[in-house]
Amino acid sequence: MQRKVIVVGGGLAGLSGAVRLARMGFRVQLFEKNERTGGKMNALALRGEKGEYRFGTGPSLLTMPFVFDELFDFAGVERSSVLDFVPVEPICRYFYPDGTRLNTYADKTRMMHELHAVISPQEARNYEAFLDYTKQIYDLTAEIFLFTPFQELRKLLHLRHIPTLLRLPRIDPMRSVHAAVSAYFRDPRLIQLFDRYPTYNGSNPFEAPATLNIIPWVEYGFGGFYVRGGMYRLAEEITRLAEQLGVEIKAGCAVEKILHDGKRVRGVQVDGEKFDADYVLCNADVVEAHNTLIDGFASRQKRLNSLEPSLSGMVMYWGMKRTFPELQHHNIIFSSDYKREFDQIFTQKVAPDEPTVYISISSKTDAAHAPEGGENWFVLLNMPYLNGQNWQREKDRMKSSVLKRLAAVGIDAESAIDCEHTHTPQDLYDLYRSNKGSIYGISSNTQMAAFMRPANRSRDLRGLYFCGGSSHPGGGVPLVVLSGKMAAELIQEDAQ
Repeated sequence: MQRKVIVVGGGLAGLSGAVRLARMGFRVQLFEKNERTGGKMNALALRGEKGEYRFGTGPSLLTMPFVFDELFDFAGVERSSVLDFVPVEPICRYFYPDGTRLNTYADKTRMMHELHAVISPQEARNYEAFLDYTKQIYDLTAEIFLFTPFQELRKLLHLRHIPTLLRLPRIDPMRSVHAAVSAYFRDPRLIQLFDRYPTYNGSNPFEAPATLNIIPWVEYGFGGFYVRGGMYRLAEEITRLAEQLGVEIKAGCAVEKILHDGKRVRGVQVDGEKFDADYVLCNADVVEAHNTLIDGFASRQKRLNSLEPSLSGMVMYWGMKRTFPELQHHNIIFSSDYKREFDQIFTQKVAPDEPTVYISISSKTDAAHAPEGGENWFVLLNMPYLNGQNWQREKDRMKSSVLKRLAAVGIDAESAIDCEHTHTPQDLYDLYRSNKGSIYGISSNTQMAAFMRPANRSRDLRGLYFCGGSSHPGGGVPLVVLSGKMAAELIQEDAQ
């Protein structure tokens, strides 16, 4: 008889798991509380005087394209036939308080030439050594920590992993990201640049282990990409793939409870109605799931709530009625005191006085995303998770801060705003039920937290599995897709 899996949540991880499970022969039913699948990767349209502006609401850069190629290939579809991944070069333009403007490239020759010309010849050589170091961490950790559910001891101790396990001290877990970066570079501008990469999984570079220096390699070694038509096209096509394979998707249906008998899951409850299942794959935030969906495991709930959430964010969507040739597709305007910014976010848990500003402008690559002569600005600021802040007040303060920061580097943005909308950490919680409004689940601000995200298989209930940014292997578009893959494969193994 065909086994049934219910997927709770239609983020990229849940969709990835659903596609694989359907292809494996399971009957799959997916419930998504919002009106569209995609989770944080979604879409927004605003209308101003000049016309319509289109925005992606979540991830704005794609890395590790082979992860998505493999997913589509597993489902019997050539990814390039439905999605066009466009390399973005330069990957990003950085603006510093001292007036420096620096472009970064995946092309190593161009990157070293840029560093040679803008920073110094010595720092260009240091970059080459740093890149080799980040590649070494990737080569040592990827198979175990990114592609294997290593909390499953039988998988971790597989013969092919033994040589890697013996070399684990070389992944640099004992010093912080900042300490490691500072050992390679002398120029504070480059230290600040490479210190920012732990924010990709919501962590503090001054506390997170240097193993997270794997992240620059993922960007510079494999390149950064944009999905033609908008990043949400990826979620749309994986959704379409799931439906073609027979996945029953019920959007606008919030799961109220994951049902169980104390030992094994039995299904879910939606709008008071019970839906039976042999397995449940939970794409909801693991902490939030134990707080609201899974009853009866107080000790597990307490332990999960003791873990530090990742940082959150404030996103300002600005339709701009003119173009800004000084900006690229991706841009960073750095703060003058990076450590103070992170102290305010993680220790004081307040919106920083001088936030680093990230601006993504997809209309630089996709002209249809803004009216002619205009641009669509996705403006992201790192923020603390929910802790009693007044976000309505902070929203106005942060807008003023961003405009001031832009003016300081010679960009008059205020006079160009045609329309706008803002998402605060509270909005992120309301939309996606992420733990305290965090974007990436659990932070990696300790050595153990970096390697011990909640497992893909429940330790309390048979038949319950987890995927998504709050579970192994962590946040980020390729990692959540891998999370769905690992959970689906564990379900398949258990069903045999």
